[in-house]
Amino acid sequence: MEKSVIDKILKAGKIAQELRRYAREIVVKNRSLFEIATLIDEKIEKLGAKPAFPVNLSINEIAAHHTPSVGDTFVAHGLLKVDIGISVDGYIADTAFSVDLENDSVNKKLIEAAEDAVAASVSNFGVGKKLTEIGSKISEAIEKKGFTSISNLSGHSIERFVVHAGWTVPNYDSGQTDVLEEGLYATEPFATNGNGRVRDGKGSGIFRIDGDGNVRDRFAREVLAWIMDEYKTLPFASRWIYKKFGARGMLAMKQLEAAGILYQYPQLIEVSGGKVAQAEHTVLLLEDGTKYITTKE
Repeated sequence: MEKSVIDKILKAGKIAQELRRYAREIVVKNRSLFEIATLIDEKIEKLGAKPAFPVNLSINEIAAHHTPSVGDTFVAHGLLKVDIGISVDGYIADTAFSVDLENDSVNKKLIEAAEDAVAASVSNFGVGKKLTEIGSKISEAIEKKGFTSISNLSGHSIERFVVHAGWTVPNYDSGQTDVLEEGLYATEPFATNGNGRVRDGKGSGIFRIDGDGNVRDRFAREVLAWIMDEYKTLPFASRWIYKKFGARGMLAMKQLEAAGILYQYPQLIEVSGGKVAQAEHTVLLLEDGTKYITTKE
């Protein structure tokens, strides 16, 4: 891996570390999720980077994939997951943590389980390590706390401008025979007091370009061209389109989604309504054995 690439990944990681600290300061009970997301967006821009995806602010049984849209009235409460992605010239750092906003003992224990699991995962990362062994360490750490690892969510490899690349980093002993190679990976355990699986919920406010279709409306084509230039293959938020184009932009997005050009991620909800805690770090592995935990504070 070229030094210039490593430098950009590490820069993204350092900015992600700063965003983790900043987010912990601004996430307070009953604060508008829209305000929190806007502050995080602005902080990323101020630090000279771009979001690799819209910040996920997911509460209680929503494990992932909720970002505020214009008109969102949700406020911070419960067990809140904060998932942040940083892009420096397309090189990405992906990180997440959970916050208990209720002084609740179950919430606190779930957070401890997720943090123990991500620590066990990154300590076992290395070139040549079996992915199934990583998953086993994650589930063991969560089960020690009396909870369940969500099996149909996983970590992932990362490539330039691609948050979820080809590799899966499992959160249980999956039996995968693949071994880790030089590259960039996100490991993200989810601990729950529920059944341990998620289902699709309603729309998340997070979109990506998903097809090569066409629309007749000229303005919708202009919006699409801007999205392609600004975000490329990275996910984006509907609120960002509203900020740029106003209400007409929302109408254009509906046309693009109906044409199969845009895909809206669904919220991911624990099937039994159990609470979910998440922790995540990005790990850079080099062939010579060097390991960077790019997002660890």
